[in-house]
Amino acid sequence: MTLPQPSKILVLDNELTLQGTVCAALEGKGFVVERAGDSKEALEAIRLHRFDLVLVDIDVPGVSGIETCSQIRSLAPRAGIIVVAVRDDEDDRIRALEAGADDYVTKPLHAGELRARLAAILRRMHTGLSEEPAILRAGDLKMDLERRSLWKAGQEVRLSGREFELLSFLMKSQDVTLTHAEIVHGIWGPRSSERENLRTYIRHLRKKIEDDPAKPEYILTEPWVGYRFRGGAGHRVS
Repeated sequence: MTLPQPSKILVLDNELTLQGTVCAALEGKGFVVERAGDSKEALEAIRLHRFDLVLVDIDVPGVSGIETCSQIRSLAPRAGIIVVAVRDDEDDRIRALEAGADDYVTKPLHAGELRARLAAILRRMHTGLSEEPAILRAGDLKMDLERRSLWKAGQEVRLSGREFELLSFLMKSQDVTLTHAEIVHGIWGPRSSERENLRTYIRHLRKKIEDDPAKPEYILTEPWVGYRFRGGAGHRVS
C-alpha cells in the first residue's frame, strides 16, 4: 500500500500497550507517529504541529473522545479523524460522526484494516481536483471542491471529511441512481462493506442540507437499490 507521501499521525490513547502496538504497525508502513495520553496533550500537539491524521480513543481520560474529536475538527479542519471504541454502539457512532470524525472503528484493532482505512482517507485528501469542475451546484447548494466547502443559500454548512466526500460523490452524478455498492466502493474502497455507515452518513447529510430531512428533495432513496441526488431540487443559484 503506497501512501502519497510520509504522513504524520497523532495517536490519542491512554493504553500504553495499544499505543505501542498500533504505533509500531503504522511506523512500519511509513507513517510519522506522535503519541498523546490524554485530550489536553493531544489538543496542545495539534495547536503546535500539523497532522494529516488523528486516531482518537473514545474513552480517553479528561475531556471525552467525542468532545475532543469536535475540538480537533475545529483546530484542524483538513485532518482525517478516526474514532476508536471498545464496542460498536450506534449512538456513539452517530455522535462521533456528528462531531467531525471521518470513520469509526472498534477494538481490537487489526493493523491491516486500520492501515487500509487510514490510507483510504489519505487518498481522498490527496486526490487531485484539476480535472474536475471547481464548483458543483444544485438548487441552493454550492460546493467548492478545491476549498472543500459547502454553502446552502449563501450560508456555509459544516461537513466532516467523509460527509464532504460522500456529498461530492453524489453531486458529481446528479440525477443518476447509484447503487449502495457503487457508493460504498467509491467512498470506502472496493473491498469495503460499509453499508450501515452509508445509511448513517446519508441521515447526517439530510439533516444538514434538506429543509425537511423526512421529506428530502436532494438525496432521494431508491428502494432496495441505492440513492439518487436530484440536481433540480430547491432554487437554483446563479
